[in-house]
Parts: sequence; C-alpha cells; structure tokens
Amino acid sequence: MNGVGEVSDPVVTSVDAAVYTVPTDRPAADGTITWDSTTMVLVRVGGGGREGLGWTYGPAACAAVVRDLLAEQVGGRPVLDVPAALEAMVRAVRNAGRPGAVGYAVSAVETALWDLKARLLGLPLYRLLGAAHQSAPLYGSGGLTSYPDDVMREQLAHWVHEQGFGRVKVKVGESWGTREERDVERLRLAREAIGPEAELFTDANGGYTAKQAIRLAGPMSELDVRWLEEPVSSDDLDGLRRIRDAVPADVTAGEYGFDLPYFQRMCAAGAVDCLQIDITRCGGVLELQRAATVAAAHGLEVSSHCAPYLHRHAALALPNLRHLEWFHDHVRVETLFFDGADPPREGSLWPDPDRPGHGLTLREADAERYRTG
Repeated sequence: MNGVGEVSDPVVTSVDAAVYTVPTDRPAADGTITWDSTTMVLVRVGGGGREGLGWTYGPAACAAVVRDLLAEQVGGRPVLDVPAALEAMVRAVRNAGRPGAVGYAVSAVETALWDLKARLLGLPLYRLLGAAHQSAPLYGSGGLTSYPDDVMREQLAHWVHEQGFGRVKVKVGESWGTREERDVERLRLAREAIGPEAELFTDANGGYTAKQAIRLAGPMSELDVRWLEEPVSSDDLDGLRRIRDAVPADVTAGEYGFDLPYFQRMCAAGAVDCLQIDITRCGGVLELQRAATVAAAHGLEVSSHCAPYLHRHAALALPNLRHLEWFHDHVRVETLFFDGADPPREGSLWPDPDRPGHGLTLREADAERYRTG
C-alpha cells in the first residue's frame, strides 16, 4: 500500500482480546455504586500487515465473547467492509443477548476494525469518516461522592482555571438519594470552586425518584446547574420526561443504549434534551453515527459518554455533537496505556492529522503490568 486508493483487498487475519485491571487512584463512588478498579478489555484486529485497536470498559467476560463468539464472524472478512462485519456479529449474538457484556464486546471489535481500516488507508479516522468539527469540546467529569470536599474542589478548579474547560460535572444522589442536603452542599462547593462563568453539570446515576428530582431542581437552579443526568433510571422514560418538563436544566440519559430501538424509544418519549451515546457499548462507530442520526431526527444534540480518546475521532464526524465527557477514571487509563493520547487544548480534544486510525499506539510495557486476562 502506497497511499489512499492503493489498497488491494486485505482480509482480517487475527482477532484477540486482553483484559487489564487498573486500581483507582482513590476510593470511588457515585450515587448508586462503588468501585476500586477499572477493567478495560482491549481488542486487537490484524489484517493487511497492520493492526487495529478497540476497547471497552466492562467485565473480563467481554474477552471471552470476543474469542468464542465474535472472532469467527470477523476473521476472513474484507477489512474495508466494517458494516458487514458488524451485522454478522449482531446476528451471531442473538441467543447470547446483545445488551450488557456482549454488546460491549461487539463494540470493541467494531471500533478496532475501523481503526484498522483507517490505518490501512493511511488516514486519520476523522478524515475517513468525514469531519463536521475540527475539535471536540469537553466537560470535566469527576466530583465523585466519595471524594473529600478539598479533593473535589481542587479537581474542578484545575479543569476550569488551568485547562480552560467551560463545563464540569459532579455526582449527586449519594446513597441512593438519601442525602439530599449533602448533595446540594457539594454542588454549592463546586460552584464556589469553578466560579460563576463555567457551566455546572450533575449526575445522579438514577439515584432519585422523579418527584425528588423535581423538588431538588429548585436549589439546583439557584446554583445554575445546567445539566441533570439520569436523575432517575434511564429505563424510566416517563419519569425522565416529567422531570424534563418541570426543570430548567437539560435532562440527559442514554449511556446504556445498546441498539437503535433503545435510542429511538428515548428520543420519541421526549425523555431527554441531549442524548448520550457510548461508543464502547452501542455497537461502535457505525452505531454511534446511526444513533446520532436518530437524535437529529428529533431535533436533539448528542454527547459522548466516557472513553474520551476512543470517541475523539468518531465524534468529530457528528454534525449534532455537543461535547465529550472527560471522565477522570478513563482518562487515567487511556493516558497510561496509549501514546497519542494528547492532552486537551483550550478545553477541547484535537485529532492529530498525521496519525492514522484513531491515532493511538499501545505502550505494551505500561499496559502489561495491569494485565489480568
């Protein structure tokens, strides 16, 4: 291969997955769950003398799905025909069930295939897809309920005052919504840390009831909270709609979407002001684009959920992109594992036009010390 258009028709010759578990840097909790480590399942797909990388954040079982169910569906297929490979994987997992770990695995393989395709063509992925934006605005995402107040304030202030972020997010709904006064106090401390100009976001991870969220919208509004993520379960579309109709903040959800009908139901229900999509769960690059189109048909913008460096190139191709989530936990892992995970500039992620694919290269030695499967 000497350049674009000079590729023969290489096929996928290898598919494998590895599991890495990275301890958190401090105790971690949101409103409804606690964790002490983050697991990445990394997929490597080979063909045409090159290798593509994709990954997801989920249980180690994702790797078994890749090896046992998906590898044979992808192996031997033309590298350039990613949609056909995705369709074959989706059909193959019918009885296993697409939501959950199976969907995570499909997403990791699909994103690896796009990376491989772009590398074979000698193009950065955002050029292959066709860019709608030059850079992707970020919002800082952290402020975990387990953080001491001084840690939270320092984290938020760093993003806003040192890295130029225009928006940051804090977790609420602590202990399944049983500490309302504490939630409001932490939002007040967050507002003090970032000042009046930056936008303040919050995420309850489904920890509130609908009426509780509506009641708390009063003090949240006084602090100019602009984004209320999953105030109730993302499965409670009626509850999300009722909250959306009653509060001034934008109500958002969608991170647990595994297929297009999920996103269609959420949008058609009038449940959100901005649709969240996670490329590591929804099925990968193609499904990210299709879900964003569903949102656009309902007059909505989209925001990517977590995994900022995997979203970076693909999100630039979405005309209705609002921003990407700069999730502290995943930023730690991705900057530890990959060369090419360049730091933000002016609160945004920028692609490197000289690096093909999604622009990332695994640092084998750094990753190997965390390998668990």
